[in-house]
Amino acid sequence: MKTVILCGGRGTRLDEMGKAVPKALVPIGGKPVIWHLLSLYAHQGYDEFVLCLGYLQEKISDYFLSIASTEFNRTENLEIDSEGLRCRVRLVDTGPDTNTGGRVKAVENILDGESNFLVTYGDGLADVDLRALVDFHQAHGKIGSLTAVHPISNFGILDIRDDSCVIEFKEKPKLESWINGGFFVFEKGIFDLLDVDSVLEQQPLTTLAHQGQLMAYRHAGFWKCMDTYKDNVEMNELWATHAPWKIW
Repeated sequence: MKTVILCGGRGTRLDEMGKAVPKALVPIGGKPVIWHLLSLYAHQGYDEFVLCLGYLQEKISDYFLSIASTEFNRTENLEIDSEGLRCRVRLVDTGPDTNTGGRVKAVENILDGESNFLVTYGDGLADVDLRALVDFHQAHGKIGSLTAVHPISNFGILDIRDDSCVIEFKEKPKLESWINGGFFVFEKGIFDLLDVDSVLEQQPLTTLAHQGQLMAYRHAGFWKCMDTYKDNVEMNELWATHAPWKIW
């Protein structure tokens, strides 16, 4: 199965770091976040990638060309064998301002012949069991599966008694609600709901949900999205101690 990675967006909330490099190349422990993500998938046997590039795409292309084991045209598969990461990467420029669904639609021809495929964002890391996710998807027979996760609150949570006395203060706990953590599996029927302007998380997924064609694989383990500069600092701190996503 091929894995499509959406790494064409702008890191607008990463301050100056997001202006200098694309989000996919923001470093964690000296390696770009995309390296960590590819390692997570490749370690579990999913080692063929289609990268949907956009903002500052030439910098991502240059990075992969620099670690490729053989010379290839930029539109062909790059053979990567670098510091434990072994995989094949296809680089596709899907436009600097294309929405998430439009980026997936742009690589439909590359996925021709694939009955199903994986999709994820280029800035989220987790210790998700991808083989269990794929088994879950193939067992239910629906068009799409997403990975549901419990987010960490950005704020401390107060437990307040009726008389206004604070019983407990929880510093940034894991919330009970489920959110979309990415790490999708789709059948090729998803392309019928996509066009060049689609936002994957809006009409396409909403339609699948209304049709009963979207299932949630519950992941109770580690998950974190690198959305802000603070997130990047926290991920680097985790890497320096014990990175929960480092299952390889």
